[in-house]
Amino acid sequence: MSDVTSNTMPPSSPVLPGQQAQAILSDMDISFTPALEKEMSPLYDRISSVVPEIEWPFFAPYVKAINELKREKNAVILAHNYQTPEIFHCVADVVGDSLQLAREAAQAKGDMIVQCGVHFMAETSKLLNPDKKVLIPDMGAGCSLAESITGADVKALRQAYPGVPVVTYVNTSADVKAESDICCTSSNAVAIVEAMAKEFNSNKVLCIPDEFLAQNIARETDIEVIAWKGRCEVHEQFSADEIRQYRADDPGLVIIAHPECPPEVVDESDFSGSTSGMIKWVQDNQPERVLMVTECSMSDNVAVENPNVNFVRPCNLCPHMKQITLPKVLEALVFDRQEVLVDADVAADARLAVQRMIDINN
Repeated sequence: MSDVTSNTMPPSSPVLPGQQAQAILSDMDISFTPALEKEMSPLYDRISSVVPEIEWPFFAPYVKAINELKREKNAVILAHNYQTPEIFHCVADVVGDSLQLAREAAQAKGDMIVQCGVHFMAETSKLLNPDKKVLIPDMGAGCSLAESITGADVKALRQAYPGVPVVTYVNTSADVKAESDICCTSSNAVAIVEAMAKEFNSNKVLCIPDEFLAQNIARETDIEVIAWKGRCEVHEQFSADEIRQYRADDPGLVIIAHPECPPEVVDESDFSGSTSGMIKWVQDNQPERVLMVTECSMSDNVAVENPNVNFVRPCNLCPHMKQITLPKVLEALVFDRQEVLVDADVAADARLAVQRMIDINN
């Protein structure tokens, strides 16, 4: 691999992530040649069922460059289940839901972490790896849930509900985590809520900020769950009428839903679980046709591993997850930019909330 030459260094004027990627490929002398096509064919064979052949000549040079650079820089790429297949299956070292990525981030062996996900996930990686450089390919990759609540809001909730433990979904900023007793994910939320109720000797638990997740948890426990009115802009779009229409159109269809969906959507589904739970359910049950009521790219990623299952795809895309692209991943690796930092005082308390979740889950 040739060195990246000086003409790809960031100019004095600001550039948007992804603008310099073609120049980087040119300096690295990587283009879609017959030789590269042959070299990369095993990777394309893996995702060919979900990535059109016409797109691969664009993706392949980036995949080649990223995989070379991450080895050179001893970087670890973490990718959430909602990332596109060319990232999820071709450049990621670790994939999974928020809990899986948090666990792996805590054990990351590389010198650098590149988080292919949204900003709160990169913050979580930084909390668990304070001495490592953590990059996110696009600093603007946010989250409607994370933006629905602040640390000041949590302080106000504590005043309104004295003595009630605060369980905070990982889909939140570090300053919100820092004001919380513990974090949770959709895969361990019920267990965390019940553990906190027991520890605090309380029959009430604040579960924030996802309103629908809290409502769905409340139906699985005798603990009174107090919710906040935050919502995922992807999952809140689904409706019970929509799910019933899918069943009417295809009576044999199996429907599985994420608990960030409205409770009435969960009621209309055959199974509800976290992204990792949904994946395991498909792997274990191998339905003939399945509708995964969650972000669209996840169906593509699961389909790669389950070729005998026909996935019906409701294309609700997360606009924030889709801000992460191969060109932006390459630029982050080349320039070590888009670094995620967390104030030391905030980080100390936020780290406790995340680590406590990991310890209880283990």
